[in-house]
Amino acid sequence: MLASAIRDLKALEPRRFEGRVTALEGLRIEAAGPAGALRLGAAVRFGSETGPRGELVGFEGERAILLACDELNGLGPGAPVLFTSGLDTVRPSDAWLGRVIDAFAEPLDGKGPLRSGWKPRQVRAIAPNAQSRARVDEKMALGVKAIDVFAPCARGQRLGVFAGSGVGKSTILSMLARGADAEIVVIGLIGERGREVREFVEDTLGPEGLKRAVIVTATSDEAAPRRRRAAWLTLAVAEHFRDEGRQVVCFLDSVTRFAMAQREIGLAAGEPPTTRGYTPSVFAELPKLLERAGPGISVAPGEKQGHITGLFTVLVDGDDHNEPISDAVRAILDGHVTLSRHIAERGRFPAVDVLKSISRLQQILQTPKEKELAVKARRLMALYSNMEELVRIGAYAKGADAEVDEAVRLWPQLEAFLAQDVFEKTTPEEAFAKLEALMTPPVPVRQAGK
Repeated sequence: MLASAIRDLKALEPRRFEGRVTALEGLRIEAAGPAGALRLGAAVRFGSETGPRGELVGFEGERAILLACDELNGLGPGAPVLFTSGLDTVRPSDAWLGRVIDAFAEPLDGKGPLRSGWKPRQVRAIAPNAQSRARVDEKMALGVKAIDVFAPCARGQRLGVFAGSGVGKSTILSMLARGADAEIVVIGLIGERGREVREFVEDTLGPEGLKRAVIVTATSDEAAPRRRRAAWLTLAVAEHFRDEGRQVVCFLDSVTRFAMAQREIGLAAGEPPTTRGYTPSVFAELPKLLERAGPGISVAPGEKQGHITGLFTVLVDGDDHNEPISDAVRAILDGHVTLSRHIAERGRFPAVDVLKSISRLQQILQTPKEKELAVKARRLMALYSNMEELVRIGAYAKGADAEVDEAVRLWPQLEAFLAQDVFEKTTPEEAFAKLEALMTPPVPVRQAGK
């Protein structure tokens, strides 16, 4: 601990750098300052050492392009810009469990100051080297039948939850937060509604769930640098507990809001807009963020292995599951769970579309019997989906195809199996037992005398 403190003291910048505001246009602030202070990502204060915070996001010639993280009412030409340090690292600790913090690791829950740990950690870290990471092969229960059976998750895997607005994305996230089998839960609420934060803490997690959780939040009304930094901080906190050998589940709701924040920053820095207005830096930052989740560094036999299981929600723009962010995130992650508006409209929740959901590790996580059950159920649901319109208008004649007959017979039971109450939790073993029971053909009853 003493050695770490000495390193921190040596790293302190003894000089104080100061610049001046030269222009202000929309979100973009231009400033002139000493060359020694102008570095990408540098933190600044406007006006004084306790003034509003900002971030250096680019350059134009010898002038710095800044974005404010706080309100800038009263800022004028020539206002001082103080280049500060110490905002690129945090010191998470067990004292953070049960707390709600903002993008700068400042408490929002009124429970007093946070007690920091001794080891500094980069907020914007680099993912571990791929060759040094552990293998992922241990199944982890999530407590939601539709996912545990048809898109199973492993410890250290990264799953995406893709849904349009109002389809139940936040609801299924709450189910996963309660049902996931993990020691630590780290939740990033990025760009979401302000009222949902308190509801999530009090109603979704409750006092017991909050004891093992850290919540990082930056609501939709906060500046783009804050929303982006909150996503980075969420992963930094998860990495701290992973490196202690703990099993961590990291929720990020949502990746789309992170991408939108990066788009705002990129446009302000002068990047050209590309697909649907997203800048090239958005597609460069997404893998850097998402790859930070996953398995930890391999440890020696007998040592405790930590993993970050990532569950990331994606707000699908216009219900187009091939829009740029959905397409990019789906290619990075190890599987995806798709929520369907059509299923939600007919009243089945969670509205998981089994036919469009997949886990890339399903083959190694399930036993042969479990795989057989899941494949058969999926095939029957696909058959019914193809024949549904004919069945409903009476154009299909019973007996024309034995497998279609079975799909029609089992459809109501399969729909009931996939439905789950928000506060209901099932284990994978219970889910497969129920699925096997409903798919076992009924034994014909023999009549007396025949």
